[in-house]
Amino acid sequence: MKNRIQALRDTQDFGEEGGVVPVIDVASTSTFLNPADMEKTFTGELQGCYLYSRHSNPSVNAFGKKFAALEGTEAALGVSSGMAAIACSIEQLVPSGGHIVSSRTVYGGTYAFFKNVLPRRGIEVTFVDADDLNAIEAAIRPETKVIFTESLSNPLLRMSNLKAIAQIKNRHNLKMVVDNTFVPLIINPADHGADVVIHSCTKYISGASDMISGVIASSAEFIHSLIDVNSGVVMLTGPVMDAKIAHELYLRLDHLAIRIRAHSEAASFLANRMEEAKIPVIYPGLKSHPQHSLMTELMNQGYGYGGMLTVDCGTSQKAMELANELQQIKFGLYAVSLGFSRTLMSCPSVSTSSEIPTAEQKEMNLSPGLLRLSIGFTGNTEIMWDRFLHCYKKVFP
Repeated sequence: MKNRIQALRDTQDFGEEGGVVPVIDVASTSTFLNPADMEKTFTGELQGCYLYSRHSNPSVNAFGKKFAALEGTEAALGVSSGMAAIACSIEQLVPSGGHIVSSRTVYGGTYAFFKNVLPRRGIEVTFVDADDLNAIEAAIRPETKVIFTESLSNPLLRMSNLKAIAQIKNRHNLKMVVDNTFVPLIINPADHGADVVIHSCTKYISGASDMISGVIASSAEFIHSLIDVNSGVVMLTGPVMDAKIAHELYLRLDHLAIRIRAHSEAASFLANRMEEAKIPVIYPGLKSHPQHSLMTELMNQGYGYGGMLTVDCGTSQKAMELANELQQIKFGLYAVSLGFSRTLMSCPSVSTSSEIPTAEQKEMNLSPGLLRLSIGFTGNTEIMWDRFLHCYKKVFP
C-alpha cells in the first residue's frame, strides 16, 4: 500500500501571505479581469477559474486536493453531507434511469434513499448480500450501471470483498461506488478497484461531532462532471460544502491517523475483554469475526481495525437498558452518529436502521437487540472496561 499519510503531508497549500495554512475564502463569487473569460468558463472552454462558489471555491478545493491524496484518487469534492455524496454520485452515474445493485446491509438513510427516492427518478435498485458474489452477479441486468457497497457495513460490521466485487464490475463494465465512512485510512477502496469513494465527513474525518459534511473521491473526470455548469448534479442541485467547514476539515486531516489509531486501540482492548467474558461482541479485529482474514488482507497496516463494535443484547429493550446504564455511569452517550472522541451508542433497529422494514431487518440478520458502539479514545481503557462490565452484569445478572 502506498503511504497515504506521507502523500497527505506533502499536499500543502499556503496562505496568501505565506501562512503555513491556507486562508478561508468565503467569497460567493469571483472577479474576471477579462470579461470574455466568464463566457469561456460557462461554455467549458476555459478551465480552472473560480466563477461562483456553488461551482468551485478555493477552500473547498484545498480540502479536496488533500483528501484525494489521503484516499489515493485523482481528485475529491467536498459536499454538504454524506447523503449528498451518495445521492449526487448515484445520480451523476445513472442520469437517465437504470438499475443499481446494492449491498443489503447499508446505512438506513442510504437504504431509504435507494428504496423510496431513486425509483421516483426511474432508477431501480436490487439489494443483495454483499458477501454473496454469485448473488451480486446474478442481480446484474443489461440496464445496470452501478454496484454500491460499504467497505465495512453499518451496522453489522460485515466486510465487502472489494477486489472480488471489482472483478465483477469490470466484467460487466459497471461502476463501483463504496461508502468508506467506517474505516478511513484503514481501507483505501480505490486501491482495490472502486471507481467512486464517499465518506460522511461528519464522522471520523471531523472527529468532533460538530459539523455535517461529506466528500466524493474519484477520477478528475468524474469530479469535474459533478460541477459541470450544464449537467453537474452538485452544481445544479447545490449541496456544496461551506468554505469554513472545508478549512476546518483541511486542518483536521493532519491528525486523522493519530485519532484512528487511538479509536482502534480502545475498541480492540474492549472487544477482546468482552470476548473473554463471553459477551456476544462483533469486532473485525477479533479472529472470531467471520471476515477477519479478509479485512486483514485489504487493510493498510498500522491503523488497527477501527473503532466500531456491536454487542447483541437480544431485544431492543435490553439494548436500551444497557445503554442507559452505560450513559449513567459515563461510559458513553446514547446518540446516533460515530467517530466522536467519546463513545457513542445506539440501537440501530429502532434508530439508524429503522428505515429498513422489520422483515428485511430479519432477512439481513439485524438483531433488534444489537447495540452499536462507536468507541471513543478518551479515558482509561481499564476503567472503561470495569464500567462496561459492571453495567452488563447489572442488565444481564
